[in-house]
Amino acid sequence: MSIEQRELGRSGLTVSAQGLGCMGMSEFYGDRSDEESIATLNRSLDLGITFWDTADMYGTGRNEELLAQLLKSRRDEVILATKFGNVRTPEGGFAGVNGKPDYVKSACDASLKRLGVEVIDLYYQHRVDPETPIAETVGAMKELVAAGKVRYLGLSEASPANIRKAVAVHPIAALQTEYSLWSREPEDEILPTCRELGIGFVAYSPLGRGFLTGQIKSYDDLAPDDYRRNAPRFMGENFNKNLELVKRIESIAAQKGVKPSQLALAWVLAQGNDIVPIPGTKRRTYLEENAAAREVILTDTEKATINEALPQGASVGDRYPAANMRYINK
Repeated sequence: MSIEQRELGRSGLTVSAQGLGCMGMSEFYGDRSDEESIATLNRSLDLGITFWDTADMYGTGRNEELLAQLLKSRRDEVILATKFGNVRTPEGGFAGVNGKPDYVKSACDASLKRLGVEVIDLYYQHRVDPETPIAETVGAMKELVAAGKVRYLGLSEASPANIRKAVAVHPIAALQTEYSLWSREPEDEILPTCRELGIGFVAYSPLGRGFLTGQIKSYDDLAPDDYRRNAPRFMGENFNKNLELVKRIESIAAQKGVKPSQLALAWVLAQGNDIVPIPGTKRRTYLEENAAAREVILTDTEKATINEALPQGASVGDRYPAANMRYINK
C-alpha cells in the first residue's frame, strides 16, 4: 500500500509521511509481547509505513535486537533511524548523557551489531551532552558518514543555538522533538530554525504519549511500571486538567466521524510537509488506526476550531520529571 512520502528538509532523505516509534515495544509502557510487536512491524511495512524509529537505550538494546529480526528479510523496505547518547546502566538505570567522540563511534558500532545491518539511514544524537561541545559530537558523527556506517545525521531535543553549531560541522537531516496538540513549544523557535536551515522535523509522541487517544481516563489506567506515572502531566490535578483538553478533542473528532487519535495525527500532518510524526505503538490495531489518519483532511475552519480548543500552552505540567527536563531543548 502506498503512503505519502516527505523529504526531511533539504537533505534528500525521503521517508514515509508517518513513521513508527518502536520504543514501547520493549520498555516503558507496561506489558510487552515480542510476537505482537513483530506482527506490528510487518504490518507497518505492508501499510507503507517504512520509517522506523528506535534507540540504543530502548530496552537497553533489546529494541534494536527486536527490529533486527525483521531487518534480516525486509531491510530494503525500511528507512532505519536509531539514536545514541542516553546511557543506561546494565540494570537499566539512567547514567547520564554522553556525546564524547569515542563514545559516539563505539555506540554506533554497537547499534550496527544489534540491528544486524551495515548502515544506519538516520543517526540521531538522542540528547545533547552538556559537557561536550556539540561540534565535537557532530564531528565524530561526520566521520561515521565518511566511513559508510551512517547515511544522514539528526539531533533530538537540541536548542536552536546548538542546531546552528551542528549544521556548521555537517548537514543535519532531521531534528526530532516532542510535538503534538499538547506539546506545541517547538512552534516558537525550533520549527522556524529548522525551516530556515532546511532541516526536517520529526515529531515524537504526536499523540501526547497516548493521552490524546482518549483511552486513558484515569491515573489507574496506567500499568504499575508505566513510566508515565512519573511524568508531571499525568500526575495529580494536572491529569484532571489535561483530561478536560482531551474531551475537547474527542468532541471535535466525534463531529468529524474520526477517532481522537486520528484527529490529533491529522493536525500534526497538516502543520507542514516538512513534518513527519512517528506515533509509537506495539499493536496492529492501533497501527492501523494511526495509518488511517492520512485520509483525514482538515478544513481551515476545523484547524481553527482545534487551535482554539488546544492553544499553545494549554496543557499543564512538564513533559518529563525534573531530572530529565534538564536535557530538553539543550
